[in-house]
Amino acid sequence: MYSNLSNFSEGVDNAFVIIFSVIAVFLVGLTVLLIYFLFRYSEKRNPQPTPIKGNMWLEIVWTIIPLGLVLGMFYYGWMAWIPMLSKAPENSIEIKTTAQMWSWKFEYENGKRTDTLIIPLGKPIELIANSPDVLHSLYIPAFRIKRDIVPGRITTMWFKANREGEYNLFCAEYCGLQHSYMKTEVKVLSPEKYDEWYIDTTAAVALTSIPGAAGLKIIRDMGCTACHSLDGSTLVGPTYKGVFGHEVDVITNGKERKVIADAEYIKNSINNPNDDIVKGFNKGLMRSYKNELTDDEIEQIILYLQTLSGGKE
Repeated sequence: MYSNLSNFSEGVDNAFVIIFSVIAVFLVGLTVLLIYFLFRYSEKRNPQPTPIKGNMWLEIVWTIIPLGLVLGMFYYGWMAWIPMLSKAPENSIEIKTTAQMWSWKFEYENGKRTDTLIIPLGKPIELIANSPDVLHSLYIPAFRIKRDIVPGRITTMWFKANREGEYNLFCAEYCGLQHSYMKTEVKVLSPEKYDEWYIDTTAAVALTSIPGAAGLKIIRDMGCTACHSLDGSTLVGPTYKGVFGHEVDVITNGKERKVIADAEYIKNSINNPNDDIVKGFNKGLMRSYKNELTDDEIEQIILYLQTLSGGKE
């Protein structure tokens, strides 16, 4: 179990230890009493049950003590929770976070986008989160933080990492068929390494020099590979490998037909994904990207798909 990995960890862990300790004491105590009563008041020892009269003071005591324990547990939980609702410090690093079926996307102040959360050690981080589709919940167990992300609403949360390393980030709200695959990592870097990564432009230069790589970056940034493979394997949606320029069986308005997966078909599938459903796959799983991808970005995607089909026009 991780310890004190974020500025909120200690409060949450203290509340957990206190609540767990109270539960453990009661579990052991009540189990011992139960076993004792089984022998002490068995039918053999008490063939004639002895009536027990009420005791006002006993009633008061075992009402007040549990009430005090519950209020105490509530207090520690409350004191751990309230700081999480506080406003992020003014010097926080703001990272736009998009939760969508079934991937995470993080955009930094310099325009960089990643599918893993990369942050510096010891600096406050504010996540400005939204969801374009359904309810999600951003959960980083090691940091003891979780926040629901509601469609149509901007959700903010902040924290500060206390130790370098890589930690799991999950979606903790059921969001559809591939919910269990909606996970990524938080990478905590030293301030020096983070600054080096943050200002590094060599990756962008290298990207533009490889045919189709710009389209691959868009596909990954938008989370498309959560449902569409690049190697021919079958996921929630059809694979991208070998699809461009080839004949595809689709269901259109309930009728089966054959189409060629050309540029126009790819563009329409991105903007209106439920018009033509590839045979063998379900309708309604993909949302429209009509207002999220420009024509130039779609063109880059098409160029990349051509490379997966041997460059077929």
